[in-house]
Amino acid sequence: MYKIKNAYIFLAAAVLLCGSGTGLSAQNFWITNDNIAHNLVWEEKLRRRIDFLTDTLCEGRATGTRGANEAAFWITGRFRQAGLLPFDGTYAKHIYTGHGRVGHNIIGMLPGARKKPCDSYIIIGAHYDHLGILGGKMYPGADNNASGVAALLSLAEMFSVMKTVGRVYGKNIIFVAFDGKEANMAGSQALWKMLEEGRLTDPLSGKAVTADKIYAMANIEQIGSSLAPLSSGRKDFLIALGNSTLPARDKELLSLCNRFYGTHLELSESYYGSERFTEIFYGLSDQKIFAENGIPAVFFTSGITLNTFKVYDRTETLDLEVLRKRIILIFHWAEKIVRQSE
Repeated sequence: MYKIKNAYIFLAAAVLLCGSGTGLSAQNFWITNDNIAHNLVWEEKLRRRIDFLTDTLCEGRATGTRGANEAAFWITGRFRQAGLLPFDGTYAKHIYTGHGRVGHNIIGMLPGARKKPCDSYIIIGAHYDHLGILGGKMYPGADNNASGVAALLSLAEMFSVMKTVGRVYGKNIIFVAFDGKEANMAGSQALWKMLEEGRLTDPLSGKAVTADKIYAMANIEQIGSSLAPLSSGRKDFLIALGNSTLPARDKELLSLCNRFYGTHLELSESYYGSERFTEIFYGLSDQKIFAENGIPAVFFTSGITLNTFKVYDRTETLDLEVLRKRIILIFHWAEKIVRQSE
Protein backbone atom coordinates (compact mmCIF):
# COMPACT_ATOMS: atom_id res chain seq x y z
CA MET A 1 0.00 0.00 0.00
CA TYR A 2 2.88 2.36 0.86
CA LYS A 3 4.53 1.81 -2.55
CA ILE A 4 1.25 2.38 -4.36
CA LYS A 5 0.70 5.63 -2.48
CA ASN A 6 4.20 6.90 -3.29
CA ALA A 7 3.76 5.92 -6.93
CA TYR A 8 0.52 7.90 -7.06
CA ILE A 9 2.21 10.99 -5.59
CA PHE A 10 5.04 10.70 -8.11
CA LEU A 11 2.66 10.39 -11.05
CA ALA A 12 0.61 13.35 -9.83
CA ALA A 13 3.75 15.45 -9.54
CA ALA A 14 4.95 14.38 -12.98
CA VAL A 15 1.61 15.21 -14.57
CA LEU A 16 1.61 18.64 -12.94
CA LEU A 17 5.06 19.45 -14.27
CA CYS A 18 4.65 17.93 -17.74
CA GLY A 19 3.57 21.33 -18.99
CA SER A 20 7.15 22.48 -18.48
CA GLY A 21 8.67 19.81 -20.74
CA THR A 22 8.62 16.18 -21.77
CA GLY A 23 7.56 13.32 -19.55
CA LEU A 24 11.21 12.39 -19.04
CA SER A 25 12.16 15.90 -18.00
CA ALA A 26 9.21 15.94 -15.59
CA GLN A 27 10.52 12.72 -14.02
CA ASN A 28 14.06 14.10 -13.73
CA PHE A 29 12.57 17.17 -12.12
CA TRP A 30 11.43 15.05 -9.17
CA ILE A 31 13.95 12.19 -8.96
CA THR A 32 17.03 13.48 -7.15
CA ASN A 33 19.66 12.05 -4.84
CA ASP A 34 18.21 13.94 -1.91
CA ASN A 35 20.33 12.18 0.74
CA ILE A 36 23.37 14.16 -0.39
CA ALA A 37 21.71 17.39 0.70
CA HIS A 38 19.83 15.93 3.67
CA ASN A 39 23.04 14.63 5.22
CA LEU A 40 24.36 18.18 5.57
CA VAL A 41 21.69 19.02 8.14
CA TRP A 42 21.62 17.43 11.56
CA GLU A 43 20.35 18.56 14.94
CA GLU A 44 23.66 18.98 16.74
CA LYS A 45 25.01 21.14 13.91
CA LEU A 46 21.92 23.35 14.09
CA ARG A 47 22.31 23.54 17.86
CA ARG A 48 25.94 24.65 17.65
CA ARG A 49 25.11 27.39 15.17
CA ILE A 50 22.20 28.72 17.17
CA ASP A 51 24.31 28.52 20.34
CA PHE A 52 26.97 30.68 18.71
CA LEU A 53 24.51 33.36 17.60
CA THR A 54 22.89 33.43 21.05
CA ASP A 55 26.19 33.44 22.96
CA THR A 56 27.23 36.44 25.03
CA LEU A 57 29.91 37.11 22.39
CA CYS A 58 27.16 38.28 20.03
CA GLU A 59 25.46 40.35 22.76
CA GLY A 60 21.97 39.81 21.35
CA ARG A 61 23.04 41.05 17.87
CA ALA A 62 21.58 44.56 17.98
CA THR A 63 22.37 46.43 14.75
CA GLY A 64 25.51 48.56 14.97
CA THR A 65 26.97 46.82 18.03
CA ARG A 66 30.13 44.81 18.48
CA GLY A 67 28.02 41.71 18.97
CA ALA A 68 26.23 42.19 15.66
CA ASN A 69 29.60 42.59 13.95
CA GLU A 70 30.78 39.31 15.49
CA ALA A 71 27.69 37.62 14.06
CA ALA A 72 28.23 39.25 10.66
CA PHE A 73 31.87 38.09 10.47
CA TRP A 74 30.83 34.56 11.41
CA ILE A 75 28.05 34.44 8.80
CA THR A 76 30.49 35.78 6.19
CA GLY A 77 32.79 32.87 6.96
CA ARG A 78 29.97 30.37 6.50
CA PHE A 79 29.02 31.97 3.16
CA ARG A 80 32.61 31.69 2.00
CA GLN A 81 32.86 28.05 3.08
CA ALA A 82 29.67 27.28 1.16
CA GLY A 83 31.27 28.66 -1.99
CA LEU A 84 28.91 31.60 -2.43
CA LEU A 85 30.24 34.37 -4.65
CA PRO A 86 30.54 37.87 -3.15
CA PHE A 87 29.16 40.94 -4.90
CA ASP A 88 31.83 43.43 -5.99
CA GLY A 89 34.43 41.52 -4.00
CA THR A 90 32.70 41.65 -0.61
CA TYR A 91 29.87 39.88 1.15
CA ALA A 92 29.11 42.77 3.53
CA LYS A 93 27.00 45.72 2.37
CA HIS A 94 26.56 48.74 4.63
CA ILE A 95 23.09 49.72 5.74
CA TYR A 96 22.08 52.79 7.75
CA THR A 97 19.33 52.66 10.34
CA GLY A 98 19.48 56.22 11.66
CA HIS A 99 20.86 57.58 14.93
CA GLY A 100 24.38 57.02 13.58
CA ARG A 101 24.02 53.23 13.49
CA VAL A 102 25.65 51.32 10.65
CA GLY A 103 24.82 47.69 10.01
CA HIS A 104 25.67 45.12 7.37
CA ASN A 105 23.65 42.91 5.08
CA ILE A 106 25.66 39.77 4.25
CA ILE A 107 25.00 38.77 0.64
CA GLY A 108 26.34 35.93 -1.52
CA MET A 109 25.28 34.24 -4.74
CA LEU A 110 25.23 30.68 -6.00
CA PRO A 111 25.19 30.70 -9.83
CA GLY A 112 22.59 28.52 -11.48
CA ALA A 113 25.09 27.62 -14.20
CA ARG A 114 28.60 28.75 -15.06
CA LYS A 115 28.86 27.80 -18.74
CA LYS A 116 25.68 29.70 -19.60
CA PRO A 117 25.04 32.38 -16.95
CA CYS A 118 21.41 32.89 -15.93
CA ASP A 119 19.67 36.23 -15.95
CA SER A 120 16.99 35.30 -13.41
CA TYR A 121 17.26 35.14 -9.63
CA ILE A 122 15.52 34.08 -6.47
CA ILE A 123 16.40 35.57 -3.09
CA ILE A 124 16.46 33.52 0.11
CA GLY A 125 16.81 35.63 3.22
CA ALA A 126 16.74 35.60 7.01
CA HIS A 127 17.56 38.45 9.38
CA TYR A 128 20.32 37.94 11.95
CA ASP A 129 19.88 41.03 14.11
CA HIS A 130 17.90 41.09 17.35
CA LEU A 131 17.31 43.37 20.36
CA GLY A 132 20.77 43.24 21.91
CA ILE A 133 21.13 44.27 25.56
CA LEU A 134 18.29 46.23 27.14
CA GLY A 135 18.18 47.25 30.78
CA GLY A 136 21.31 45.24 31.45
CA LYS A 137 19.72 42.03 30.14
CA MET A 138 20.74 40.24 26.94
CA TYR A 139 18.03 39.09 24.57
CA PRO A 140 19.53 36.02 22.86
CA GLY A 141 16.91 35.62 20.09
CA ALA A 142 17.29 31.89 19.48
CA ASP A 143 14.04 31.52 17.58
CA ASN A 144 14.02 35.16 16.51
CA ASN A 145 16.03 34.78 14.42
CA ALA A 146 19.05 32.56 15.01
CA SER A 147 16.82 29.69 13.87
CA GLY A 148 16.23 31.42 10.53
CA VAL A 149 19.95 32.07 10.06
CA ALA A 150 20.73 28.42 10.81
CA ALA A 151 18.19 27.47 8.15
CA LEU A 152 19.66 29.97 5.68
CA LEU A 153 23.19 28.63 6.13
CA SER A 154 21.97 25.04 5.78
CA LEU A 155 20.20 25.89 2.52
CA ALA A 156 23.32 27.56 1.14
CA GLU A 157 25.35 24.42 1.89
CA MET A 158 22.69 22.10 0.47
CA PHE A 159 22.46 23.97 -2.81
CA SER A 160 26.23 24.23 -3.01
CA VAL A 161 26.75 20.48 -2.67
CA MET A 162 24.09 19.79 -5.30
CA LYS A 163 25.99 22.08 -7.68
CA THR A 164 29.19 20.20 -6.82
CA VAL A 165 27.64 16.89 -7.91
CA GLY A 166 26.49 18.37 -11.21
CA ARG A 167 23.13 20.01 -10.67
CA VAL A 168 22.40 22.88 -13.07
CA TYR A 169 19.76 25.44 -12.18
CA GLY A 170 17.74 27.79 -14.35
CA LYS A 171 18.05 30.61 -11.84
CA ASN A 172 20.76 32.07 -9.64
CA ILE A 173 20.22 32.06 -5.88
CA ILE A 174 21.03 35.12 -3.81
CA PHE A 175 21.38 34.34 -0.10
CA VAL A 176 20.95 37.30 2.25
CA ALA A 177 21.46 37.55 6.00
CA PHE A 178 19.59 40.78 6.66
CA ASP A 179 20.60 43.27 9.32
CA GLY A 180 18.30 45.97 10.66
CA LYS A 181 15.04 44.03 10.63
CA GLU A 182 14.32 45.24 14.15
CA ALA A 183 15.11 48.78 12.93
CA ASN A 184 12.13 49.17 10.60
CA MET A 185 13.41 46.46 8.23
CA ALA A 186 16.32 48.68 7.18
CA GLY A 187 18.27 45.77 5.68
CA SER A 188 15.62 44.60 3.24
CA GLN A 189 14.81 48.21 2.37
CA ALA A 190 18.49 48.78 1.58
CA LEU A 191 18.71 45.68 -0.61
CA TRP A 192 15.61 46.70 -2.54
CA LYS A 193 17.11 50.14 -3.17
CA MET A 194 20.28 48.51 -4.51
CA LEU A 195 18.16 46.45 -6.91
CA GLU A 196 16.15 49.47 -8.03
CA GLU A 197 19.28 51.49 -8.68
CA GLY A 198 21.23 48.68 -10.34
CA ARG A 199 23.98 48.76 -7.71
CA LEU A 200 24.15 44.99 -7.21
CA THR A 201 26.40 43.50 -9.88
CA ASP A 202 26.25 39.81 -10.73
CA PRO A 203 29.68 38.40 -9.77
CA LEU A 204 29.67 36.02 -12.74
CA SER A 205 28.16 37.98 -15.64
CA GLY A 206 29.07 41.49 -14.51
CA LYS A 207 25.54 42.69 -15.27
CA ALA A 208 23.38 44.62 -12.83
CA VAL A 209 20.91 42.54 -10.84
CA THR A 210 17.76 44.63 -11.12
CA ALA A 211 14.33 44.22 -9.57
CA ASP A 212 12.74 42.99 -12.79
CA LYS A 213 15.09 39.96 -12.77
CA ILE A 214 13.92 38.70 -9.37
CA TYR A 215 11.60 35.75 -9.92
CA ALA A 216 10.68 35.20 -6.26
CA MET A 217 11.78 35.85 -2.69
CA ALA A 218 11.67 33.52 0.32
CA ASN A 219 12.07 34.86 3.85
CA ILE A 220 12.68 32.71 6.93
CA GLU A 221 11.96 34.01 10.42
CA GLN A 222 11.16 32.29 13.70
CA ILE A 223 11.16 28.79 12.28
CA GLY A 224 12.60 26.74 15.13
CA SER A 225 9.76 26.39 17.62
CA SER A 226 6.89 23.97 18.16
CA LEU A 227 5.41 25.97 21.04
CA ALA A 228 2.57 27.54 19.04
CA PRO A 229 1.05 24.64 17.06
CA LEU A 230 -1.84 24.88 14.64
CA SER A 231 -5.35 23.85 15.65
CA SER A 232 -4.54 20.13 15.38
CA GLY A 233 -1.91 20.41 18.11
CA ARG A 234 0.79 18.69 16.04
CA LYS A 235 4.34 19.86 16.71
CA ASP A 236 5.58 19.17 13.20
CA PHE A 237 4.04 22.06 11.28
CA LEU A 238 5.11 24.92 9.02
CA ILE A 239 3.38 28.18 8.17
CA ALA A 240 3.98 29.51 4.64
CA LEU A 241 2.41 32.91 4.06
CA GLY A 242 2.31 34.45 0.58
CA ASN A 243 2.27 31.17 -1.33
CA SER A 244 -0.67 32.59 -3.30
CA THR A 245 1.62 35.29 -4.74
CA LEU A 246 3.61 32.69 -6.70
CA PRO A 247 2.98 31.95 -10.37
CA ALA A 248 0.28 29.32 -10.90
CA ARG A 249 2.75 26.55 -11.76
CA ASP A 250 4.52 27.01 -8.39
CA LYS A 251 1.58 27.23 -6.02
CA GLU A 252 1.32 23.47 -5.40
CA LEU A 253 5.05 22.82 -5.13
CA LEU A 254 5.29 23.09 -1.34
CA SER A 255 2.48 20.59 -0.78
CA LEU A 256 3.84 18.21 -3.43
CA CYS A 257 7.37 18.35 -2.03
CA ASN A 258 6.04 17.78 1.48
CA ARG A 259 4.50 14.48 0.38
CA PHE A 260 7.04 13.36 -2.21
CA TYR A 261 10.13 13.83 -0.01
CA GLY A 262 8.54 12.44 3.12
CA THR A 263 8.70 15.47 5.44
CA HIS A 264 4.93 15.21 6.01
CA LEU A 265 4.68 18.47 7.92
CA GLU A 266 1.32 20.02 8.67
CA LEU A 267 1.17 23.03 6.37
CA SER A 268 -0.79 26.25 6.72
CA GLU A 269 -1.02 29.14 4.28
CA SER A 270 -2.69 31.40 6.83
CA TYR A 271 -1.67 32.72 10.22
CA TYR A 272 -3.69 30.44 12.48
CA GLY A 273 -6.75 30.64 10.27
CA SER A 274 -7.26 34.40 10.53
CA GLU A 275 -7.31 36.42 7.31
CA ARG A 276 -6.68 39.66 9.20
CA PHE A 277 -3.77 38.30 11.27
CA THR A 278 -2.31 36.73 8.12
CA GLU A 279 -2.27 40.15 6.46
CA ILE A 280 -0.74 41.82 9.52
CA PHE A 281 1.92 39.18 10.20
CA TYR A 282 2.91 38.97 6.53
CA GLY A 283 3.74 42.68 6.67
CA LEU A 284 6.02 42.40 9.68
CA SER A 285 9.15 40.93 8.13
CA ASP A 286 11.65 41.36 5.33
CA GLN A 287 9.52 39.96 2.51
CA LYS A 288 7.26 43.03 2.83
CA ILE A 289 9.20 45.35 0.51
CA PHE A 290 9.37 42.68 -2.19
CA ALA A 291 5.67 41.85 -2.01
CA GLU A 292 4.77 45.54 -2.11
CA ASN A 293 6.67 45.82 -5.37
CA GLY A 294 5.03 42.85 -7.04
CA ILE A 295 7.69 40.20 -6.39
CA PRO A 296 6.22 36.83 -5.37
CA ALA A 297 7.32 36.40 -1.76
CA VAL A 298 6.81 33.51 0.66
CA PHE A 299 7.30 33.89 4.40
CA PHE A 300 8.25 30.69 6.26
CA THR A 301 7.70 30.68 10.02
CA SER A 302 6.55 28.66 13.01
CA GLY A 303 4.83 31.69 14.50
CA ILE A 304 5.11 33.96 17.51
CA THR A 305 5.42 32.20 20.87
CA LEU A 306 5.44 33.30 24.51
CA ASN A 307 9.26 33.42 24.21
CA THR A 308 9.29 35.99 21.38
CA PHE A 309 11.25 39.10 22.39
CA LYS A 310 11.93 37.60 25.82
CA VAL A 311 15.24 36.96 27.56
CA TYR A 312 14.39 33.25 27.64
CA ASP A 313 14.25 32.81 23.86
CA ARG A 314 17.10 30.30 24.04
CA THR A 315 18.28 27.26 22.09
CA GLU A 316 16.84 24.76 24.57
CA THR A 317 13.30 26.03 23.87
CA LEU A 318 13.53 25.03 20.18
CA ASP A 319 12.50 21.81 18.46
CA LEU A 320 15.57 21.01 16.38
CA GLU A 321 14.14 17.79 14.97
CA VAL A 322 11.22 19.66 13.44
CA LEU A 323 13.50 22.54 12.37
CA ARG A 324 15.54 20.04 10.36
CA LYS A 325 12.40 18.80 8.59
CA ARG A 326 11.36 22.35 7.80
CA ILE A 327 14.77 23.11 6.29
CA ILE A 328 14.63 19.99 4.12
CA LEU A 329 11.17 20.89 2.84
CA ILE A 330 12.14 24.48 2.05
CA PHE A 331 15.22 23.19 0.21
CA HIS A 332 13.20 20.93 -2.07
CA TRP A 333 10.60 23.64 -2.65
CA ALA A 334 13.25 26.19 -3.59
CA GLU A 335 15.14 23.68 -5.74
CA LYS A 336 12.04 23.00 -7.80
CA ILE A 337 11.62 26.74 -8.40
CA VAL A 338 15.22 27.33 -9.48
CA ARG A 339 15.32 24.21 -11.68
CA GLN A 340 12.53 25.59 -13.82
CA SER A 341 13.39 27.90 -16.70
CA GLU A 342 11.27 30.93 -17.46
